[in-house]
Amino acid sequence: MKCHNIDYEILGDDLQVVEVELDPGESVIAEAGAMNYLNEGIRFDAKMGDGSDPNSGFFGDVFGATKRALGGESFFITHFTNQTGVKKKVAFSAPFPGKILALDLSQLNETLFAQRDAFLCAAKGTRISIAFNQRIGAGFFGGEGFILQKLVGDGMAFIHAGGMLVEKKLNNETLLVDTGCVVAFTHGIDFDIQRAGGLKSMFFGGEGLFLAALSGTGTVWLQSLPFSRLADRIIQSLPMGKKPHQGERSLFQWFSGR
Repeated sequence: MKCHNIDYEILGDDLQVVEVELDPGESVIAEAGAMNYLNEGIRFDAKMGDGSDPNSGFFGDVFGATKRALGGESFFITHFTNQTGVKKKVAFSAPFPGKILALDLSQLNETLFAQRDAFLCAAKGTRISIAFNQRIGAGFFGGEGFILQKLVGDGMAFIHAGGMLVEKKLNNETLLVDTGCVVAFTHGIDFDIQRAGGLKSMFFGGEGLFLAALSGTGTVWLQSLPFSRLADRIIQSLPMGKKPHQGERSLFQWFSGR
């Protein structure tokens, strides 16, 4: 597959890898720690800027990196460049089981909004920033939906989702979704929060207190297994009432952030 001078192939089924083939001198940017393997001759450098604005300067790069860090993203973005005279390959993988979605931003009005941690890699020249949802409801109850990743460009971008990936086309419609299941949506989709039914359903229905309301005309991508839901189930299954083994303690600390 080829689009905007980037050849790529998505390998695997539920534990996918995207393998990008770089022409001589060509570069791709990726989230820190996403690289899986690469050919000799590809140089990688951690930078504060995404390379979309060569004239941004040091302070511009610091400002952009600080905004990403405030949004919970990595302060640095890794740039991979083929420094040889022949084609070379570099591969990236997601940090948990799921699907990798390849998107041509030129076909999406050059703008995509995604949940935090969804970005995997993209063609150099793609601008990666954060966007704050201006709705008060989304701010207080939307969880990760309050701070979104914003990808702007005209090349290929790759994001990942947990579990199965579902694509929904909206035509002046509204779709209600579990807040953690939203992966990405295009320009023209409005993100808000609605109460999940009556009080009895909210507290005893098991679906959470609030739902994400996606309205408008555009495309929405959903994930069947948000990482937070997977982590909650693993933590719930850990033995309680007895001292865990060292491996169990490490797993709990890793999932709970302790």
